[in-house]
Amino acid sequence: MLRVAEQYSVTDTGRQRRANEDSLLTRSPLFVVADGMGGAQAGEVASRIAIESFQGGIGEELSPEQELAALAHAANARIHELSHSNAEQAGMGTTLTAVYVGPEEVAIAHVGDSRAYCMRDGELLRLTDDHSLVDELMRQGRLTPEEAVEHPQRSVITRALGPEGSVEVDTRSFRARSQDVYLLCSDGLTTMLSEDEIAGLLNANPRLRDAGEALVIAANAAGGRDNITVVLLRLEDVRMATDPEPGAGEQQTLVGIPAVAPPAQSGSQLAPEPQSERAEAFEEAIPQPAAPAPLARAEPPVRPRRPRRAEPAARSRRGVRGHRIRRRAGLLAVALSVLGLLGAAAYLALQSVYFIGTNNRGLVTLFQGLPYQLPGNVALYNSEYVSGVSASTLSAQRRHTLLNHSLRSESDAAGLIRSLELGQLE
Repeated sequence: MLRVAEQYSVTDTGRQRRANEDSLLTRSPLFVVADGMGGAQAGEVASRIAIESFQGGIGEELSPEQELAALAHAANARIHELSHSNAEQAGMGTTLTAVYVGPEEVAIAHVGDSRAYCMRDGELLRLTDDHSLVDELMRQGRLTPEEAVEHPQRSVITRALGPEGSVEVDTRSFRARSQDVYLLCSDGLTTMLSEDEIAGLLNANPRLRDAGEALVIAANAAGGRDNITVVLLRLEDVRMATDPEPGAGEQQTLVGIPAVAPPAQSGSQLAPEPQSERAEAFEEAIPQPAAPAPLARAEPPVRPRRPRRAEPAARSRRGVRGHRIRRRAGLLAVALSVLGLLGAAAYLALQSVYFIGTNNRGLVTLFQGLPYQLPGNVALYNSEYVSGVSASTLSAQRRHTLLNHSLRSESDAAGLIRSLELGQLE
């Protein structure tokens, strides 16, 4: 059974765009990247609508592929309807690449030229085909990969969500393995870096945060002509041993838990005493002959009192000790249960609050969690979205009110960053 062990996401405006029209969703086990088109007033709206369609996750009635395709079709309908009802957003659209991590397979839904890759055993495997003019020409044999790199119409896509009332969504399932690393990205990365360069950076940076930052820096260094969005996730295998071993009958042995004999109970189930101890106790219990009484006092002989055996007292002490052990174990179990509930409540609280700050590159960033670090540099937050706005471009008053780490709801914090990117905040 597979699960996401590590993840990292980042989106960057790039060096030649004024606004960021990319959007992303990272809610394990579902990950989505959308690259809008149509300008800041349209492309950003289209990509945001696509992401919103996936925020509720997938259902369980159909296969993961079918569920992803259904959500993509719903997003297409919403974008298409809005583009026809608002003149400022006419013709808008967005690419979409969505990945769902199942117990054994990764399901993918794809429209446009954003991409999904799998890094396995040091090799980068491409999982999606671009719906673009140059890729169509290459598939027809009319264009070589070398010619495609410099083709003047390389940015023209042939399929997207929104422009048409219906859209064909490519889906597939890919057999996953433990330690696979999956990369979702917009074309702002793949138009700046070759697949060999991407693979080299992933291999050189085992930590996903380092790899994601390195990819963005390299894409900007190569020109940064478009918005750059990177989503990375690593899988691990969760092994569960719940089946009894052959011949075990009704007993089950959990892997990793040593078998411990139950504590002795007070009563008749005590183990027999060693033979030497029983012999000594028996000898002590035999009445000894009384010493002869003095002639002057003809008192009747006194029978010696039978010595009191220690066994009942020992049993009593062991019973009391066992009771105390069981009582302490019960109190410990209660305390652990309370701590578990408190930990679960704290985790849920961390997932429901957000704040705005800056990342290590000085970009305004949406964080999920609390703005604190525990000893050992254990952060109580994680980066949810990186804007393309540098904090250095803001006025002192705006930095004070926006970047003061106030706790906000997700919609409130995301709305502020969106307005900031669109230039709607003074």
